[in-house]
Amino acid sequence: MSKSRLHQLADFGQSVWIDFLSRDMLRSGKLERMMREDAVVGVTSNPTIFQKAISSGDAYDEQLREVVREERDPKEIFVRLATKDVGDALDLLRTVWDEGSGRDGYVSLEVDPNLAYDTEGTIDEAQRLHELVDRPNLFVKIPATKAGLPAIEEMISRGRSINVTLIFGL
Repeated sequence: MSKSRLHQLADFGQSVWIDFLSRDMLRSGKLERMMREDAVVGVTSNPTIFQKAISSGDAYDEQLREVVREERDPKEIFVRLATKDVGDALDLLRTVWDEGSGRDGYVSLEVDPNLAYDTEGTIDEAQRLHELVDRPNLFVKIPATKAGLPAIEEMISRGRSINVTLIFGL
């Protein structure tokens, strides 16, 4: 079988990441196929991506029913659903992370965007996400706002993998 264009791109040293994640993608084996057939070595996610995944179909219904028995806070319900998918994707990508000495094989999970201007809140949330997911190949996304920059520095000083996001301006 000839190499896909994405495999050819990877041969030049470019890491192929996808910018979406869903439970259906994990259950169906689509992510695993994309790793094999399209040289995918990383995944980014964000609340909008998960909102779309959760609202499409019934893949989250069973876990959602379980979670709402214990939790009423919408943010915490979201975190429980998202961290399940992120954890499963991280487990799938772990061999990529191990074999590449941590160069690739990551999945990102974003801190609550409402904390973008709250340094301490961002630090606390990033630490909490790392502890909840508890995988070495997790990237926690922190926005590059004025308040986010000290949070980024703090988390890196703690040895946590961080993905800096929202790096743009007028």
